[in-house]
Amino acid sequence: MTRRDLIQKVLIGGTTFLIIPSVVASCSKDDSGDTNTGGNGNENKLTLDLTDAKYSALNTAGGFVNVQGIIVANTTSGYVALDNTCTHQGCGIAYSAASNNFPCPCHGSVFSTNGSVVNGPATVALKSHSVVKVGNTLTITL
Repeated sequence: MTRRDLIQKVLIGGTTFLIIPSVVASCSKDDSGDTNTGGNGNENKLTLDLTDAKYSALNTAGGFVNVQGIIVANTTSGYVALDNTCTHQGCGIAYSAASNNFPCPCHGSVFSTNGSVVNGPATVALKSHSVVKVGNTLTITL
């Protein structure tokens, strides 16, 4: 190997060593936690306009919607917002108005309206979010 080949290989290796980590970091998921829903200063809040057709199910007792990873339901005790992913194996949950609970269709786990486990195999509760209704607007704190 000549001196020129050695210098060339060192430069290529060094450049690769410096560039690859920045390329990998730029392709990774943004973990900033910013859940701003429109630039209106409501970071970490989700606002639902109940007059909007896509949220109309919430105007009826037993109705529910899934939005931004949250299931929002109009239960017998008022509005409830929970993470909509089962803690057992990540399936999406739904709301059962007849049973007033949140069943997982994949493996039979059932969660109460406060997110606690009623029936396994899940052993970890769903995260619950506070919901405030003012007029026709629901505000969910994430």
